[in-house]
Amino acid sequence: MQRLVLGSTSPFRKGLLEKLGLPFVTCAPQVDESRLPGETPHELVARLAETKARDVAKQYPETLTIGSDQVACIDGIVVGKPGVRDKAIEQLSSASGKSVTFYTGLCLYNARADRTQTAVEPFVVNFRALTEAQIARYVDREKPFNCAGSFKSEGYGITLFTSLDGRDPNTLIGLPLIRLVEMLDKEGVILP
Repeated sequence: MQRLVLGSTSPFRKGLLEKLGLPFVTCAPQVDESRLPGETPHELVARLAETKARDVAKQYPETLTIGSDQVACIDGIVVGKPGVRDKAIEQLSSASGKSVTFYTGLCLYNARADRTQTAVEPFVVNFRALTEAQIARYVDREKPFNCAGSFKSEGYGITLFTSLDGRDPNTLIGLPLIRLVEMLDKEGVILP
């Protein structure tokens, strides 16, 4: 098997990839994540996932590299990681009572063969109608400042939702493992 490299420093993505039981290393991609004019959220995450995978492969030739990127869309507007408490409260307030679509881009790049597999997995989160006090309590308890959309679905964030709609719950955390297993299979990495 070719060496596997995860082009991410996200502890969430690293934890997800560990579920597959494959040896891998992580590497931080050096990529400008700015959105291009006219670029849709779907196009953005697909481009960034592939760019990250290819960038990491420069340091690790002869490998299979994984790139991933995610954005959340509320009312058609892309929201990123809040960074601070006030922004997290603002994001969750705008999501209250609505459906938020997450787009997660995934790319598996075979550097040896110069071959990519790229996909975008959507995931819809349906939020409960939340009060300001509920949102503040959640933000103060979980501090989701480094999470797109300002919540952690794998934690206390589950209390914010009425339902979750998507193919793979890992997608919402940041790495669509079902799709990744399919991609790895095409590269000769057979699981289980």
